[in-house]
Amino acid sequence: NSLTTAWRLFKNLSEEQQRYEKQLIFEHPAFVKLCQQLLRDARRMTRGDLVFSLHALVSLGVPQNTLLLQTLVRVCQEKLNQLDNRCISVLATTLAGMDKDKNVSALQAGLQLIVEQRISSIRDIFMLQNLMKCLGKDAPVFLKKKIELAVLREIDGLTFPNALRMFLALAAMNYCSLPILNLCSKKIQENVHDVPFRQLILILESCHALQYRNVKLFSALADYVNSTAYLWDKRQITLFLSACETLGFQPTELLDIFAEKVTEDPDFLNLKNLLTVLRVYSRLNHVPRVQKHLFFETLHSCLNKCLPQISNTELLKAVYSLGILGYLPHRALDELLQKDSKDELILPDDLKEQNTMMLRCVKTCMELDSPSFTKPAFVLTENLSSLVSVNLRKAQEALIELLGDENMFRQNVQLPYRYHIDFEIRMDSDRKKVLPITATDDHPDSCVQRLAFLFAPVSAFCLGTTHPQGKLAMKKRHLNKLGYHVILIQNKKFQEMKNEDAVEFLKRKIYSEDAFSFPDATVQDNN
Repeated sequence: NSLTTAWRLFKNLSEEQQRYEKQLIFEHPAFVKLCQQLLRDARRMTRGDLVFSLHALVSLGVPQNTLLLQTLVRVCQEKLNQLDNRCISVLATTLAGMDKDKNVSALQAGLQLIVEQRISSIRDIFMLQNLMKCLGKDAPVFLKKKIELAVLREIDGLTFPNALRMFLALAAMNYCSLPILNLCSKKIQENVHDVPFRQLILILESCHALQYRNVKLFSALADYVNSTAYLWDKRQITLFLSACETLGFQPTELLDIFAEKVTEDPDFLNLKNLLTVLRVYSRLNHVPRVQKHLFFETLHSCLNKCLPQISNTELLKAVYSLGILGYLPHRALDELLQKDSKDELILPDDLKEQNTMMLRCVKTCMELDSPSFTKPAFVLTENLSSLVSVNLRKAQEALIELLGDENMFRQNVQLPYRYHIDFEIRMDSDRKKVLPITATDDHPDSCVQRLAFLFAPVSAFCLGTTHPQGKLAMKKRHLNKLGYHVILIQNKKFQEMKNEDAVEFLKRKIYSEDAFSFPDATVQDNN
């Protein structure tokens, strides 16, 4: 009782108070006597006193390698069959917060066997959640399914707090149960204004861990943060946007509002926050609707202030992020190129490939996004192979049916700057008819309209939209600079079409005016 009371008082304190009180507790003579008594009486304690004492000591931060904790863990192991469901639940919560060692692992293994035997008798969702967190990712699939059925059996009594905890429990067990997640999502959407900020982040992180994509849930959370943005610290909104970016979800209005906040008060942008903001806006390919140039100039200015303390990798990431958006930060770029010329960007093997790719993209942006760049009269290309990958065969067959001949288009086309397009079609200058590829090889691009088809995976677009993410948007922009009219197609949706619908879809794309409209002005036009 003394230990549990101490823990209940302790957990309501702030972090700073907890550190101070913890030291006072551990140094108090009565606490030492209490621990000694506990060590002597461990095997004579009732099952409830045993598990609650262990839980309190672990929660108070008593080191796990002490004789006291190791003794209590071993006694729990000996008495495991005597524990009722409530004690099993408390023990599961305790073990979830302990590091793996020989005794803890043995107790967890025993607990798993007990759960297998008793799962049908456990009717309390809270207890089930504790078990899920304790058993974790290593639990066998058949047991995860048993727990899922047990939860679904009691799901009618799901409360809003339980819905929040269930997300974390499923993430701890690494088990994506769509029926449970969908019900929890609905409950959270209904009570979104009661979700604490930390829980917002944990929900999004759990969705990422479980690869669970629910646009309605994400939109509800984003709308809530957007409508209460005045309540949140800018660092909190940065965390929320970072979690959205990890999911590939673009909360458009919140990104616009946050851009205004950054422009008005950029002082919170230390190096860490700056890199996060750059990563979010570049990956989600978001250019604010209002004062976009001022926003990027503000980020550029903050980057310049950070240059004396920035590492080589961070510098590369920052310039790369701005480059994806079409913005060239000249001072940072100069410093990056100086480091590259001195071979100061050489990195360990685990980072080498990624950083080489980023540096190559930066150099491509320098050339193609420069105001002095002009569209070339001819673009040197080569066909990589006459064979197309399995996931492009349907598109190839649809183009043959639509155009009548394989000579009316090219496939697997390699362009300068390491860009690749799936299919290329050439049309007359009036955009009325498709021309044979061989007949246009010697004509300058001014007489010919070039169409580039890019069949991209769903992951290349922001979640639930046709808005391309940063790298794909940059590729489209650069192909436009090289004289191509780019048609982006989500390959998954295309594969789901019937053959006749696929042909009609490509026909509309080829002959519609939209196929020949260039994208809106990007930020680099005024750079």
